Amino acid sequence: MSGDFAGKDMHRIDKSVDVDAPLRAVYNQWTQFEDFPYFMTGVKLVRQLDPTHVRWHVEVWGKDEVWDAEITEQVPDQRISWKSISGPANAGTVRFEAVEPQLTRVRLAMAYEPKGLVEHAGDALGMISARVQHVLDDFKKFIERRHGDETGAWRGRVHDGHTA
Repeated sequence: MSGDFAGKDMHRIDKSVDVDAPLRAVYNQWTQFEDFPYFMTGVKLVRQLDPTHVRWHVEVWGKDEVWDAEITEQVPDQRISWKSISGPANAGTVRFEAVEPQLTRVRLAMAYEPKGLVEHAGDALGMISARVQHVLDDFKKFIERRHGDETGAWRGRVHDGHTA
């Protein structure tokens, strides 16, 4: 994540949640980007364009936003990193760690650049940070309701934005 947006007014968030499901299942579910609208409030559509590019359509503070992101690194059962390549500036890494055989910690570290008065105010009030935690909590509920059964998986590797 470091260096992707050097010199810009990036704000950082680091949140985590423990999920009652095995590491492999939790990681596999996170790779199902097109399922994100099922548990991410405000996400209208996520389209996987190819193994390393994803188009997002979300509602942020009552306004539609569309952007493309590039997966820059993906290591199965460990981490997925991305950066936006159009639209609002954002980048991050989600990491997966087996705490116990049936318990997985998901840690999301991200940076974003608030735009406009509403986003700056929401950032100052901690609303964006709270929303990210809410996303993680909803992901936890989503996979736990499925008893750790993921809806699919992509086990490929990505390094420097290229599949390996």
